[in-house]
Amino acid sequence: MTEISVLIIDDEPIARRRMVRMLAAVEGVSVAGEAGDVPQALEKIAALAPSVLLLDIQMPGGSGFDVLEQAGPHAPLPIFVTAFDHHAIRAFECNAVDYLTKPVTPERLRQALDRARDMIVARENRDTVAELRETVAALRKALREQATRPTQFWVKSRRETIRIPAERVLRFQADGDYVQLHADQGSFLYNESLSALERRLPREDFLRISRSAIVRRDQVARVKRGPLNVLHVVLRDETEIKVGRTYLRAVRDGLMQG
Repeated sequence: MTEISVLIIDDEPIARRRMVRMLAAVEGVSVAGEAGDVPQALEKIAALAPSVLLLDIQMPGGSGFDVLEQAGPHAPLPIFVTAFDHHAIRAFECNAVDYLTKPVTPERLRQALDRARDMIVARENRDTVAELRETVAALRKALREQATRPTQFWVKSRRETIRIPAERVLRFQADGDYVQLHADQGSFLYNESLSALERRLPREDFLRISRSAIVRRDQVARVKRGPLNVLHVVLRDETEIKVGRTYLRAVRDGLMQG
């Protein structure tokens, strides 16, 4: 059974005490606290986060409607408990769970709380479904991205087609509409543009450092400054590549942090 925490909001202490006694006899219900006016009610809602309000309409500092308005769209579910029956239409326009007129009987109170519990369960189920949908969407997106990430490259070498695992690639260098793929076993022409490759390559492994070069991060040995204070990336095989001006920040953030 879903537990319900109730905040009693009524300016009459006797009415609050009577409500506390009736709630004590209802299974699965606890009294979160009491409030006697609008400011105190708002303070208790923020501090206690009850799931249900037993809410009087007329009280010092405003009305029960003021409480709901100021509590905002995430206010607890309201059950109005009042001596006046002419506010019922407005109460239900405020999405009231129920509207009870004083004196409230234990059976009528229990019915209202059961209805509140059903609404809480339904809302929790909707939230759970929404969270699951978000999780599934995120997983599908990750799987799509993973599926498009190249794990290997097939390149032509004379009369052969050679498979080169992604982890053996050192860098890519632009060569017209193609790129030169530099791996530990040599260099090969690869039939894809550098921009298209950049979109597919995992950013945690590769970094574009100029309009004409993408390097594997773990192949970078050091970064040095050349003439005119221009940055150069030096790879483990001692290849030096000039860092493009528009890629300076990416290199600093991606390679030179920490």
